[in-house]
Amino acid sequence: MGIFLTGSGFVLRPWVADDVQSLITHANDGDVAANLRDRFPSPYTLADAESWVVVANTAPVSQCAITIDDRAVGGIGIDFYSDIHRRGAELGYWLGKSYWGKGIMSGVVPVFVRECFKRFDLIRIEAGVFATNPASAKVLEKSGFRLDGIRRQAIFKNGLTLDEHLYSMLRSDVQI
Repeated sequence: MGIFLTGSGFVLRPWVADDVQSLITHANDGDVAANLRDRFPSPYTLADAESWVVVANTAPVSQCAITIDDRAVGGIGIDFYSDIHRRGAELGYWLGKSYWGKGIMSGVVPVFVRECFKRFDLIRIEAGVFATNPASAKVLEKSGFRLDGIRRQAIFKNGLTLDEHLYSMLRSDVQI
């Protein structure tokens, strides 16, 4: 996004080369990867981290490092849709396991989403949540997202077929 966004105990900022080691430390965890798309590598290598820093800074920049005490401990971003869905985007986020359960993502998500609605011509941001990840669903609900529905048996991950809970937030839901 090119700017720094601050919240209670965290800063959202662009990914930089100096984040590579911290990225490997927090991303190279099977428990983190378990609730993310397969494109999030596991194990997470040096080459993966270096590649991500480049990709995350490709225009339009829509990916941020979540930093605590100036160390990248997670990430948040949107992927833009196209064609008839071009005014929508998919939200994704992750956080290093040592930071789980501290309320960090419940602060990060609303700050990031509000900024996305300010910067981009979006009317809808949505997020899919694995049925096995109620903590992520709770983060979205606390952030003002609404459950649109359940996509039955929509996910195949680690040998399991899972339901996906689809949440959304509209521009009209946010004070910009």
